[in-house]
Amino acid sequence: MHISAQNLRDRLRGSLVAAAATPMTAAGEVDLDLVSHYLAGLVADGAGALAVLAHTGRGPYLSPQVRAGVIERAVALGVPVLVGVGGHSGTAGPAAAEATTDQARVAADLGAAGVLVFPSAGDRPALHDAVWRASGLPMIAFDLYTLPCPPEVMTEILTHPGVAGLKTALLSDAMGCQRAIALAREAGRLAITGEDRMFGPSLLWGAEAALVGIAAAAVEVTAAVLDAFRGDDLRAFHEASDRLDRLARVTFTEPMEGYVRRMLWLAAAEGRIPGSHAHDPYGPPLPADKHAQEHAEVVRHRGRVRTADRPGATLTG
Repeated sequence: MHISAQNLRDRLRGSLVAAAATPMTAAGEVDLDLVSHYLAGLVADGAGALAVLAHTGRGPYLSPQVRAGVIERAVALGVPVLVGVGGHSGTAGPAAAEATTDQARVAADLGAAGVLVFPSAGDRPALHDAVWRASGLPMIAFDLYTLPCPPEVMTEILTHPGVAGLKTALLSDAMGCQRAIALAREAGRLAITGEDRMFGPSLLWGAEAALVGIAAAAVEVTAAVLDAFRGDDLRAFHEASDRLDRLARVTFTEPMEGYVRRMLWLAAAEGRIPGSHAHDPYGPPLPADKHAQEHAEVVRHRGRVRTADRPGATLTG
């Protein structure tokens, strides 16, 4: 294991990494000054590191200019920054690999601490090696529900000297999550939970850090679970996990890719971004009546979770 990968692994252990969204208008326009303000708020509220341009940040869809601007503003905050690379739906084979390595080079030039490598349909170990050779940045492997990684392939990826850890985001596959955590730990890599719907259980299964989309807005609620887990008060851990799970039930639901828009709604409800930039033009369309119903439900649960965090308050419903 390369020393840079060891250093990133150790630096992120125990951390909450916010998988940041990219606030944008319905037309996909990104205001980089707003991005700076939004990312700074995530850090101020408890994120120890940032993952930008990942699945939640819609990185594969954004132009090189916008990507560079987002990275620059994240790095300027002084916390470790992981940059999502790959995930190109319109290309495949050598073209996709070249685009991924180009993105990794840019991330390295702009001061990122590492890269989060999107799953690919091709030779995944070869892609990780290409990213490493192109950028020299330590890598976080990514087991995502949209393209789960076969265990034997993940085992090979985890032997690469540039791989610092593995983020699992399998949503409802408890056995797959447990297997991925075990593989990472056996390989001496950092086991990172990306399981918004299995957050508390994944910590109990051995995850040592978190990189989650639900921290794109509800940072304090997410951080509270990690804080309670590190303590010795089982009741506090149960209560913190329950608060987070209640929120996850209304943000991470079918259609699952709609979670990005729901998290942007939540960010707007928390005052992190204006409603004009709480759009996800790359997510699934929602009928007008379903949109209104889901928006009201997310905002209602945001209020209940915030109320529950006040001293002496209880969460009802």
